[in-house]
Amino acid sequence: MAHNGTVLFGRLPSRCRASSPGHGFRFKNKLHSLDATVIDLCLSMFPWAKFRRAKGALKVHAGMDHEGRLPTFAAVTEGRTSDIEVARTLRLPKGSIVAADRAYLDFERINSLILQGVFLATRLKKGIGYRVVERRGANRRQGVTSDQTIEFTSARGRKRCPRRLRRIGCRDLETGKRCVLLTTNFQLSAKTIADICRSRWQVELFFKWIKRNLKVKSFVGASRNAVMTQLWIAMCMYLLVSHLKFASRLGWSRAEILRLLQLNPFERRPLGDLLRNKANDPPACQPQTEMKFAWS
Repeated sequence: MAHNGTVLFGRLPSRCRASSPGHGFRFKNKLHSLDATVIDLCLSMFPWAKFRRAKGALKVHAGMDHEGRLPTFAAVTEGRTSDIEVARTLRLPKGSIVAADRAYLDFERINSLILQGVFLATRLKKGIGYRVVERRGANRRQGVTSDQTIEFTSARGRKRCPRRLRRIGCRDLETGKRCVLLTTNFQLSAKTIADICRSRWQVELFFKWIKRNLKVKSFVGASRNAVMTQLWIAMCMYLLVSHLKFASRLGWSRAEILRLLQLNPFERRPLGDLLRNKANDPPACQPQTEMKFAWS
């Protein structure tokens, strides 16, 4: 049964998208990233969230729209739920590009996305058998070491994904670190595919932001409903702050806007006026000064 918070969460992205910026790439395709994060829970306090023998956990799955860095898809599941199990329920617009980690690399899922007209960009798992069908020139000055067309060679791979895919070898020009990418897109340059995979970190930054700023690592209630409510409120709050950031066009960060709201909980005036009042810039945290004011 869906939690009530999912209803509000489902309505907010369309409001934010009206004023959000683009994803920063030259192509016009919609760009999404998929990832998940584990919320650790004390099993003695949250016995319903059993994850391992002596550990409790929930998992938050999110799909990030890179236009405005907005989470447009989210699901909260048991900690043991696999990432690919949730990804199979997600439907994306035809022509969009989805960047995902290796946990989402699944033969059936790749084939399903191709049939939907959705492009995948991910890292290739080690040990997956393939053969090279075609080789293209690689621009090593851009960090591209290889650009190939491949086919899976395992019986399972040939049966579940009888497609030709694109394998791209990359090397970071600064660190020298190498990686191998897999994509279903043959139109974009190899460098652009590499940049798309690198931009997947935006969804991880979203998880870090709500954990740091919205306190989803400690909960006010111990019941399943209390925890789920707090998680959905946090994700809705991220979208509301994003809407204020885009609509105000004042260059404030999400953290600054959230800090301003926290410092003015009882102000009865339009939020636009509050944001435009430069006298209310979020001050740096100065515990000693605050203590001095409290005792004076």
